[in-house]
Amino acid sequence: MADAPLAFVDLEMTGLDPKVDRVIEVAVSRRRGAIVQDAFASLVNPGPDASFNTDVHGLGPAQLADAPPFGDVAARILETCSGAVLVAHGAWWDVTFLEAEFARLGRDVRFPFYLDTVTLSRRALKADSHSLESLARRFGIDRGLAHRAKDDVRSLVAVFDRLLGELRPASPRDLWHVRVGRRHARPDIVAEAVVAAETRQPIVVRYRAARRGRSKTPAGGAGEATPEPGIQELDLVVTEVRTDLDPPRVLGYLLPSRGRRELRADRILAIRTLPGSA
Repeated sequence: MADAPLAFVDLEMTGLDPKVDRVIEVAVSRRRGAIVQDAFASLVNPGPDASFNTDVHGLGPAQLADAPPFGDVAARILETCSGAVLVAHGAWWDVTFLEAEFARLGRDVRFPFYLDTVTLSRRALKADSHSLESLARRFGIDRGLAHRAKDDVRSLVAVFDRLLGELRPASPRDLWHVRVGRRHARPDIVAEAVVAAETRQPIVVRYRAARRGRSKTPAGGAGEATPEPGIQELDLVVTEVRTDLDPPRVLGYLLPSRGRRELRADRILAIRTLPGSA
């Protein structure tokens, strides 16, 4: 992940229909690891025929009169995103609106691969709401001006970093495999579990349970509430991985109790070596 270029994107639009509504503000922050490589933000003039079907952002024709049209900022957007994995909150909307704006310029620009922090949040966290506002409040992130692209991108980056701490991916491809509701296990998680079964080396499994719970007591330690509701950290020796099941199951026993556990691989967020067991 530290070597992957990521382009964090947020748009404000006149409404929610990409066929008729228009982009009126764009912000992109390009980052590799912790280094911001490039950033771009601008209001966008949608033209005199635009209909404003939402005012959540507080932008109207008066505020956009002197802003450049999308065609004038299109090259800068592509420059900032080129070669990077796009990241957005509710990413389908941002991708679809960007592609629609480029299509109006007669350009077939596609963003086929992207990461959606809504999907990542739904996999990593138990929450009543996975909106950017709710996640920022949960993590204590200052929102600045909500529903304005530049401040939303700043919040997006901070939320993404917190979700990385929960999911602990090896690469953007690993995050691409996070598909909530599809019972899809991340291939790297299954591979790590298979290695653990072969070596019988104790591991720590970060697991999202179906219901709220408490973390298991580490060997020699005291039990404590999980960092996130519904998230468990289990000290486990893996004895078998059932890849013939869908989703795969990870079988083993807990330490120090040796209680048997069967875990759904699609609910495993991360695996790491148990400290002191190497």
